[in-house]
Amino acid sequence: MRRPITSTYRLQLRGPGADPAGRAFGFAEAQAQIPYLRDLGVSHLYLSPIFTAMPESNHGYDVIDPTEVNPKLGGIEGLRELARAAHDAGLGIVLDIVPNHVGVEVPHRNRWWWDVLKLGADSEFATYFDIDWHEDNGAGGKLGLPVLGKEGDEEQLRLTHLAEDEFPAGAAPGGEDVLAYYDNYFPLAPGSYGGLDDDPLEVYQRQPYKLMYWRDGVISYRRFFSVDGLAGVRQEDPLVFEHTHRLLRQLIAEELIDGVRVDHPDGLTNPFAYLSRLRDLVGHDRWLVVEKILGVNEPLDPRLHVDGTTGYDALRELDGIFLNRSAEDTLSMLALQQSGSTWDEEAIAASEQQLKHDVASSELGAEVRRLVRAIRRDNFSAVTAEVSDEQLASTVIELVAAMPVYRADYRSLSRITSSVISDMAKRFPSRRNALDLIAAAFLASGEAKNRFAQVCGAVMAKGVEDTLFYRASRLVALQEVGGAPGRFGVGAAEFHLLQDERAGLWPHAMTSLSTHDTKRSEDTRARIIELTEVPNDFAELVRQVVALVPPPDSATGHFLLQNIIGVWPEDGAVTDALRERLHGYATKAVREAALHTTWVDPDARYEQRVLDWVDAVLYGPAAARVSAFVRQLHIGAVQVSLGRKLLQLVGPGIPDTYQGQEFVELALVDPDNRAFVDYTARAQTLAQYDAARSGESFDVARFLYGEVPPTPEALAERGNHAKQAVTAEALRLRHERPEVFSEGSYRAVFALGPAQHHLVGMARGMQGEDAQVIGLATREPLKLARTGGWGETTVDLPEGTWVERLSRREFRGTVQVADVFSALPVALFVRAGA
Repeated sequence: MRRPITSTYRLQLRGPGADPAGRAFGFAEAQAQIPYLRDLGVSHLYLSPIFTAMPESNHGYDVIDPTEVNPKLGGIEGLRELARAAHDAGLGIVLDIVPNHVGVEVPHRNRWWWDVLKLGADSEFATYFDIDWHEDNGAGGKLGLPVLGKEGDEEQLRLTHLAEDEFPAGAAPGGEDVLAYYDNYFPLAPGSYGGLDDDPLEVYQRQPYKLMYWRDGVISYRRFFSVDGLAGVRQEDPLVFEHTHRLLRQLIAEELIDGVRVDHPDGLTNPFAYLSRLRDLVGHDRWLVVEKILGVNEPLDPRLHVDGTTGYDALRELDGIFLNRSAEDTLSMLALQQSGSTWDEEAIAASEQQLKHDVASSELGAEVRRLVRAIRRDNFSAVTAEVSDEQLASTVIELVAAMPVYRADYRSLSRITSSVISDMAKRFPSRRNALDLIAAAFLASGEAKNRFAQVCGAVMAKGVEDTLFYRASRLVALQEVGGAPGRFGVGAAEFHLLQDERAGLWPHAMTSLSTHDTKRSEDTRARIIELTEVPNDFAELVRQVVALVPPPDSATGHFLLQNIIGVWPEDGAVTDALRERLHGYATKAVREAALHTTWVDPDARYEQRVLDWVDAVLYGPAAARVSAFVRQLHIGAVQVSLGRKLLQLVGPGIPDTYQGQEFVELALVDPDNRAFVDYTARAQTLAQYDAARSGESFDVARFLYGEVPPTPEALAERGNHAKQAVTAEALRLRHERPEVFSEGSYRAVFALGPAQHHLVGMARGMQGEDAQVIGLATREPLKLARTGGWGETTVDLPEGTWVERLSRREFRGTVQVADVFSALPVALFVRAGA
């Protein structure tokens, strides 16, 4: 590879249609940031999907044409220009691709989908989509679409003309006659009508699709989870793979990209085969990582032809090591008082299984029913007639709910399904015939086996990520994709063993702290993590807030209050913009939790009560108490953010910095975490740092604090400058010595003395050689300050002279931690002369 990947910087691209003010961040805007990102030390720009998506998309995952570079971003020429500028600056480009689904929310925007609706199974694109054309599909063998607002609403259908400019470029000159249901438009099969004066109902009956009442649960195509507007694509078909990857092949042939990130491969029929084919396409010298969500005890199959995951496993580890694990009992009891559950490991497991059961029975019921039909078709067992459809469906739901991973058909997980079936047969003898029927269908290695794996992933995502993680409230910072909130943190032994495993098995896996999908940014989570340092103070604050401004229900209040604390301004200046952000988040959170209101059946009165409560917290009698609490919490949170960032950048794997997160950014879930970034401010502060750093007498303490003593309080006020400096120094070091980080060894570093627990460190070096780089960070900083600081705690540096990269000071032998951390709560050592 011409440009070795040492780090990535994620950029969220969007066209002008995604912003009410018409702002855009396309290829030209990305190109403008290249000088800054080069100076920061980034090796590769990591772009969100570049293929043509819905015009109003702020994320790009609703791709409507995977064969075209999005003209709203600048088109193929804009991408080429971006690549040229990046390459001239020594940077490369990584693409995010979306093989699992395409956007069909507005059918006439997607040519392939429009053609399938028009021609049915005879369309040349019918095999591109995972559509059930069987007569027993609930739509009489037609393509069932969940569109109608109420039963019998076909009376609202009308025939009309859709102008050419409503279609993507290249549509039929003059547009098309269509069938309209309010502002939804559907094509008309050739020869199915004589003119716009025909009876709309009669014309509708001749179409290969059937519009269903959306609550009927009849959906004839595989979706992305439960999103009706995203239709699954059949990448197992070589023709489909070639067509959907044609543009990627062109970009590789033109040497425009150095790597690929694959979105949600678990949704595919056969991820292993797909990734093998994709590896052949991209080549073995390009980076290939996958958005594979791993359970805590689940390994990534080492036979996959990839460089690793996109880093949610690393996120859990890097968050968990900074928790004060002794706060578990206090926060469990507080959660029990406020929400009715301790949300410990046992409670999480029970809720997870119940919610997965509920999701499989309702929101993903269409997928389960299709799976049941596939089990019947794939079965040659004699017990087929002995098991009713109802019994088979209920057993499938129980089985799906019991699966402990997203999908268990990876080779490294080969015994999970049989073990779960065995356990269920033992506990529920009445289900044995149904389980035998299911197992026999799996043995046929046909549709049922593949579809079961796909359904398991969707049920896990909807039941856990999108529901449980909006209900559990012991410590919401732990509730990220791939997280394990029941385990309450990561101990030092587990942490170091997992880093060593990554260095040995997956040295090129991505590591992440924030992504476009995280429910809270890394700095927001750092705030919430610091609640574990003051659990009793937090419990008292909860009681005061609830007493002063009672929430609509205590469980929702407990959940939302942690998130409010996470983004509360450190100076206490509440703004209308913050109120608007929290209103959006609170509405989303209570609908996802689905306890009192849902996306499907929103309770406007309840939601308004929640928003009124948010306002009461922001502006009412509790606001002063929250502000005072946050001021203290923020002091520790900045130190945690710096330490965690340093460990990510020094640790095994390829670290990604999500856009803007080199500053302290307090954000919640999308769209909050996809806001436009002020790169001018970031470029200015980096230039200030580099100007000061270029002097012979550079003093990082003077740069950060001026004439003010370097205290944690002063650091909290200069968090942006400090985090950017730490990020830049570590990224630049990775760029200078890529072999140390990409192929190097890993060693844990420990302190000795009264505060040894508060230090976490790691050493990196070439295999079989002495360490060359050491990173040290501070854990539980508030507790450290309360207990007298570092005292006589020391660290033994390996033989030789070590230069601390941020302060330029030299150290040898046994050093006092208090001296090392005199200006910052982190240290980045480099062996002199190495």
